[in-house]
Amino acid sequence: MPNRLIHEKSPYLRQHANNPVDWYPWGEEAFRRAKELDRPIFLSIGYSACHWCHVMEKESFADPEVAAVLNQHFVSIKVDREEHPAVDAQYMEAVQIITGQGGWPLSVFLTPDLQPFYGGTYWPREARFGMPGFLDVLRAIADAWEKRRHEVVAEADKVTVLLSDISNTLPGRHLLSEESVLQKAEQVLAEEFDPRWGGFGVAPKFPHPSVIRYLLTRFAFQDSQMALTMGLRTLDAMADGGMYDHVGGGFHRYSTDAMWMVPHFEKMLYDNALLARAYLDAWRLTRRERYGQIVNETLDYLLRDMHHPDGGFYASQDADSEGHEGQFYLWTYEEILNVLGPAAERFAEFYDITREGSFEGKNIPNRIRSANRWTALSVGERAQLEQEMAELRQRLRETRQMRTPPDHDDKIVLAWNAFAAEVFLLAGRVFDEERYLTAGTMALEFLLSHLRDERGMFCHSWCQGVRGTPAVLEDEAALAVALITGYETMARRDWLEIAVTLVEDMRARFHDAATGVFFMTPADHPHLLCRRLDYFDNPTPSGTALAAEAMLRLGHLGGEPSYLAIAEGALRSLAGWMQKSPIAVGHALFLRQTMVRPWTSWMFVLPSGEVGAVHEGKVPPPVSRWLSSLMSGYNPSMIVSINWLGDGSPSSATDGLPGTKSLPDRPAVNGEPTLYICQGASCGAPIVGEQLIEKVVQDHVSDALTARNSD
Repeated sequence: MPNRLIHEKSPYLRQHANNPVDWYPWGEEAFRRAKELDRPIFLSIGYSACHWCHVMEKESFADPEVAAVLNQHFVSIKVDREEHPAVDAQYMEAVQIITGQGGWPLSVFLTPDLQPFYGGTYWPREARFGMPGFLDVLRAIADAWEKRRHEVVAEADKVTVLLSDISNTLPGRHLLSEESVLQKAEQVLAEEFDPRWGGFGVAPKFPHPSVIRYLLTRFAFQDSQMALTMGLRTLDAMADGGMYDHVGGGFHRYSTDAMWMVPHFEKMLYDNALLARAYLDAWRLTRRERYGQIVNETLDYLLRDMHHPDGGFYASQDADSEGHEGQFYLWTYEEILNVLGPAAERFAEFYDITREGSFEGKNIPNRIRSANRWTALSVGERAQLEQEMAELRQRLRETRQMRTPPDHDDKIVLAWNAFAAEVFLLAGRVFDEERYLTAGTMALEFLLSHLRDERGMFCHSWCQGVRGTPAVLEDEAALAVALITGYETMARRDWLEIAVTLVEDMRARFHDAATGVFFMTPADHPHLLCRRLDYFDNPTPSGTALAAEAMLRLGHLGGEPSYLAIAEGALRSLAGWMQKSPIAVGHALFLRQTMVRPWTSWMFVLPSGEVGAVHEGKVPPPVSRWLSSLMSGYNPSMIVSINWLGDGSPSSATDGLPGTKSLPDRPAVNGEPTLYICQGASCGAPIVGEQLIEKVVQDHVSDALTARNSD
């Protein structure tokens, strides 16, 4: 008979609905039951695409003997971390305090008052490889609860105090200059950099898109060749290795080895959106075709395999299919031969396909061995080879689609969808690709219509028509950033208005004046032992960094100094972490690097009768052309404002919006399209007329490319 989880929308929870464990979802019913029975809580946290979560489910939670012990001695709660990010963050930090490490599945034992006293990650059913058996752990905890309750409660009190202390403190502010902080961060990264395979540290290796973006900006602004080497070497190695899906596009979660060869095969929306954003920056900086190809293939993968029919994007795809990890993505030599025929040898040569295989007797297509051969080809030869390989990959992709695909987690997570919407909109402008603009627009509209309740408050996730828990800081901040990009790319003033509302809400409900950074949750978020500051990237940008980005961009766009002050204060407060552990605060570091030069504002004022306003969601051709040219250049310290006059709009993009200081009146001179280029509050002479604006935009892009090519 199914347990309570059968009624849940979360695919991860439903995967446990037929366990003999008497599972409860996170909520009052479970908490009340633990107090009534005077039992400890066993809290298990995971997510649908987690391979080891599936392993523990099959080994332990489906086992009648394990279930009997859990049902007799504990109240068992199953949590999808993608539904309850604040709960996951709180107890992950607790387990790291207790054991020094964390991961998923996360296994935590709590008092009925939700205080953690013991925990770990994956435990096998029986002891092996130096790990205790899960049954042994359960029996030991049950015995301690019955016979040494006072020790358990004392430990829970101690962990709770430590949790509160760690969650609400920051290293002291450093008095070093801004450049000294940024330079120290680069030095620390250089010490951890793997010069052969790229990336930082040893295996397993994880992608760090925001760190890459910092390194690219560091090169662009400070001419650091070391930063450029670290950034591009890592991007190249990830794209060549098996962590990238060469047949279907998109990235797997991380690499189990140092050379990015063997991945953990799950695919996450946030990885693909954020990595596409980093490769897009690399393309804008270097114009290397390979980076643009990775962006296009990754976005095409999201549209093909992760797209909700109404516009959002699913959370993830599993690592497993047909009961085996990576089954969907692996190939035998014979399969390649059968599909490609005479061309198989050519494909095998460049994608490292052998009869022996590279993973459990099968092959993970990769370009590690052939990378140097690709780069040694002339531009024409490389283009011809890529066309040939693209046709072969297409044939393999069509064959692969006939296999049993990995399951999707069809949950729509607000922050992750905001990351996707932003990169689709920006890539749509950069590459002048209408279908990307449409996808980004649909994603934002989906979030605004489905993940906002009757009071106008956003929720963290949505699944099959049901909204989830209240939005956390990351959600609101990521959405604000995406909406600002949406305004820049699509001239949607209504999106800008919502972004301002979100920034005002973050300032009122999330900002901590004592430290300068932001809390993960508002004060009224339920069932938390303490409010934790949100300043570490893990694995997405921290809520504080995203909030700072929204305020930084909106402050420059709207001329609102209080937003700039809050953003600068938050980033300054993280100077200690920037020097100590730059990977942990990569997005904040990237933003701090953008501030070493004055931000530039490109402000277009357009009479509606001359150039035409946005109609049916489409920007008129001249404006679209200007935006595509501008955004194809690499300038992370640029903000764009588009405003039409004569259609009832104010003269400034943010006039009349709450919480902004209106910019000085900037008219359309002589009733013609007019461009103002400003640094701070200082603007140059107006540039008047379509032809002159076109020339200035094109000259700007050409000058930037010439300067970059000469470096």
